[in-house]
Amino acid sequence: MAKLEFLEEGEELLGEWTILYKPHGGGSYNGKLFVTNKKLVYDAQFDMSMKGLIRESFTIVIGSYMYVAIPKHQIKNIEEKSSFFKKQVILTLDNDEKHVFDYGMLSVKKVAEAIRK
Repeated sequence: MAKLEFLEEGEELLGEWTILYKPHGGGSYNGKLFVTNKKLVYDAQFDMSMKGLIRESFTIVIGSYMYVAIPKHQIKNIEEKSSFFKKQVILTLDNDEKHVFDYGMLSVKKVAEAIRK
């Protein structure tokens, strides 16, 4: 995906990270997270069968590819969880779904900061 294809007018890309995503419905996916001033877009590098695991309102289609998009206005809480081997950003949405972005041993401070902007 050309990273700018999902940007709307007035939307600014704040950062991108290759990170694991654990959606509310289960599973663990490796891919790229793009954070803008309006939404998070996750480009999973795997078979796109995750459509059944994630609310349809969180999917966007560009060409023949499907991506997960979480509007920032639906994020109720952003939690940074850190242990020696695992650093995570846990998002709680306005419907109480939890979505986890796991960066392994790397710091999630910049990821969380971009999501908060």
